[in-house]
Amino acid sequence: MNVKSVGNYRLNLDFDNYKLLPLLFGQHDCNLARIEQKLHVSLACFGSIIEVSGNQVDTEKAKVILETLYQKLESSENDQMLETSIVDAAIKWVEKTANKASDIKLADFNDSSSILTTWKRKVAPRSPNQHYYIKSLMQTELAVGVGPAGTGKTYLAVAVAVAMLKNRQVERLILSRPAVEAGERLGFLPGDLKDKVDPYLRPLYDALHDMMPGDQVERLIENGEIEIAPLAFMRGRTLANSYVILDEAQNTTPAQMKMFLTRMGENSHVCITGDLSQIDLPIGAKSGLNDALEILRTIPDVSITEFFASDVVRHPMVTKIVNAYDQREGKQFYKVPAQ
Repeated sequence: MNVKSVGNYRLNLDFDNYKLLPLLFGQHDCNLARIEQKLHVSLACFGSIIEVSGNQVDTEKAKVILETLYQKLESSENDQMLETSIVDAAIKWVEKTANKASDIKLADFNDSSSILTTWKRKVAPRSPNQHYYIKSLMQTELAVGVGPAGTGKTYLAVAVAVAMLKNRQVERLILSRPAVEAGERLGFLPGDLKDKVDPYLRPLYDALHDMMPGDQVERLIENGEIEIAPLAFMRGRTLANSYVILDEAQNTTPAQMKMFLTRMGENSHVCITGDLSQIDLPIGAKSGLNDALEILRTIPDVSITEFFASDVVRHPMVTKIVNAYDQREGKQFYKVPAQ
C-alpha cells in the first residue's frame, strides 16, 4: 500500500488489491460511513484510491484505521466483509492509544498470537487492554482482570481457557463463583444442590456454550474435564494441570480469597475477575478482591489488568451508564487514566 500526502489535512491511500476494497468498505459502504461518522472525516473513493480529508489528527486516525483493516483482509483466509464490530474496535483502539497526530498507531491490532481459536469461533481482542489481558492470561500463572461490566474480563478468560483445553495445554477447566445474592433474597430454592447453585453460575455456562457445541459442553462436564462449581467447593483441594477461573471475585471475603489462591497446583493457570463497583457483600464487609489486590501488587510474577469505562465492548450505552453511576456516586472506579 502506498500513502501519499496531498495537503495538510488530506491524504490519498492507494491500495494494491482493489478486489479487497468491497470487503473493506462493507455492504453499501457501511464501514466507510462508520469511520466518517465516528472520526468526523470525509472519505471519497476513486478506483483503488481513497481520499481522506478532515482535520489533521482525525485524518491521520482514519488513515491508520483503513490501512490496518486492509492488512487484516490481506492476511485473512476467507473473503468475508469486515464486520462493523471490527471497524468499531479499530476506531476505539486508535482513540485509546493516540494523543496527537504523530502518535497514532494500531500496534498489536492484527497480532495473530492474541487471537484465540475455540471449537465454535475465533475470539480477538477489541482494545489494547484486552490484547494485554489475553497475553497475560496465556503467559502468566496468576492473572487478575478488574473493571466494569462489559469489558470482556470473564468472556476472554473463558476463551483462553477453552483454547488451552482444545490445544491440550491443560487437562481441565475449573470455573467458579461465590454464591452471593445480588440484592435479592432467593429463599429456599427447590431441587438438589446443583439446581440451587446453577443460577449463580449461569454466566459461565453461557460463555462456554458460546465457544463450544452444547453437547460437547455437557460431555466434558460429565467426564470431569470441565467443572463449574461454587467457590465453597474449592476448599481442601489442590488444582493441578488446570485452568482455574474465579469470577465475580469482588464478592469473596478475604478468607475465601486466600483459600482460593492457595489451591494452585503444578502446571495450573489461575485467573481472577471482578468489578469493584458491584460488591454485593453485607455493608461493612471487606471485599476479598480488594484485599488481594493490595497483596498481589507486591508480587512481580502476578499480572493485573485494569479495565476502564472506555474499554466497554458491549452496547455503547453501557459505557455511558458506567460513567453516569460513577459520577453520581463520586467514586469513579474506572475513569479513563490521564494521557
